[in-house]
Amino acid sequence: MSNTLDLFSLKDRTALITGATRGIGQSLALALAEAGADVVLIQRDFSNTTTKQEIEKLGRKATIYQADLGSKDQLRGLVKKVLADGHDIDILVNCGGIQRRHPAHEFPDSDWDEVLQVNLNTVFTLCRDVGAYMLERQPKGNPPHRGSIINIASLVTFQGGLNVPAYAAAKGGVGQLTKALSNQWAGQGINVNAIAPGYIHTDMNEALIKDEKRAASILERIPAGRWGLPDDFKGSIVYLASRASLYVSGEILTVDGGWMGR
Repeated sequence: MSNTLDLFSLKDRTALITGATRGIGQSLALALAEAGADVVLIQRDFSNTTTKQEIEKLGRKATIYQADLGSKDQLRGLVKKVLADGHDIDILVNCGGIQRRHPAHEFPDSDWDEVLQVNLNTVFTLCRDVGAYMLERQPKGNPPHRGSIINIASLVTFQGGLNVPAYAAAKGGVGQLTKALSNQWAGQGINVNAIAPGYIHTDMNEALIKDEKRAASILERIPAGRWGLPDDFKGSIVYLASRASLYVSGEILTVDGGWMGR
């Protein structure tokens, strides 16, 4: 009988992740490596190698591929290229995202299109292309498993937010996409889940953090009594990427200090 801790091991597995140069994405990438996975990093350019270096310090392999998540052209064929180079993708993590804030009646088309492209269309493209590959993989273990897909959702997957209609629409879409893909693939050994971060102290939330009145009202509502930190996601990502969660699919796991239960 295997040790329970062995269920969480990602040894001999390869994860492909977007948005891992900083913040939550960087913590997710390092957690996957700490659990034993090699990591393929999709980045806009090669200027930031911090995450790659940190993964390599852990004795794991890290490879950067260049692609702008806002460009359909750059995403076309990206997964094929990664696979052709010999990377056997067991785990996909869609964490890359952008934020644009305007009152709804002033929200520009260009910002709407950009947010939907990066935060939803790209998530679908990568899920589709990696999912197609996973369906062809030989299942491993008992029960048989072909791969794990984890999308990063948001509290606005459930709530509307303020001045972020595009982000709310995209993240709401990520939640439904996660469920739709789970319905299709869970029976074929591919788990599809999402993590919905609460209010986390990252660059993306800088505008909220600087708004003292709004920041105070947010903090007041978080039962845990603090904003989250990127490292608060390490356990969740390893759980959803590993055999520990084989019977979990179509789930949106909130990591929010109790916000949604308030």
